[in-house]
Amino acid sequence: MEIRHQNSPKEVATFNTQQLRDTFLIEKLFQADQISFVYSHYDRVIVGGSAPVNQTLSLPNPEGLKANFFLERREIGIINVGGKGQIIVDGTSYDVNKMDCVYAGKGVKSVEFKSAEVGDPAKFFWLSSPAHQTYPTKLLTKEQANPTNMGAAETANQRTIYKYIHLDGIQSCQLVMGLTVLHSGSVWNTMPPHTHDRRMEVYCYFDVPENQRVLHLMGDPAETRHIWTANHQALISPPWSIHSGCGTASYSFIWGMAGENQVFTDMDAVQVSDLR
Repeated sequence: MEIRHQNSPKEVATFNTQQLRDTFLIEKLFQADQISFVYSHYDRVIVGGSAPVNQTLSLPNPEGLKANFFLERREIGIINVGGKGQIIVDGTSYDVNKMDCVYAGKGVKSVEFKSAEVGDPAKFFWLSSPAHQTYPTKLLTKEQANPTNMGAAETANQRTIYKYIHLDGIQSCQLVMGLTVLHSGSVWNTMPPHTHDRRMEVYCYFDVPENQRVLHLMGDPAETRHIWTANHQALISPPWSIHSGCGTASYSFIWGMAGENQVFTDMDAVQVSDLR
């Protein structure tokens, strides 16, 4: 299990390109028949990707957790960004299509990942955070995720937001998860930007066309930095950092948060004119 520590705004302001990428970018999330994950000290969130192709994969129990099983003191939210698959939670199987979500709570002893077709395997992106209470396992499909349209074509940020794990959706201890799909011709996400010092956030970009990229913006609003990001890569965003991006083509991304509260609108807005 790779471990990444916290960094202060002053420290990050001194980073070169490679230091930024090594600290915040997760490049290889979906490797065939493997589970990849990174433990972040920002709110102790674990960022993971499971890519079953020829075999069923089981959520491991890394020694670093000092737990009897992975979800002994944790919860997990899982969103599929690939072909059809199944998530098996303590023996109960859930059929998961692209952009469907499964939540499993504290105390679940077994989570398994399986693809329906070898030729079009599932790709499961997941986040796990510490949990103090047990909530039931639940599947929420894309169609049930209360899509909300935002932005405008004139500002190149017309997008549809799907909310899965939040106060009015799947219940959790502290996880909040959903995804955003940019409309054709739109390339800006989360613009105007914001911070939320009460919780960290993770982005996972998907459906980025081949040979295209997303320019992910981060950092203190007055000292911004950028990371070029490819398809199926994730970024860790500190609570003090903006998290926005602009693509060379339209794309989609999962967003997930954990920390002090679960109010989706709890954001500290940053004016575009104040960005540096």
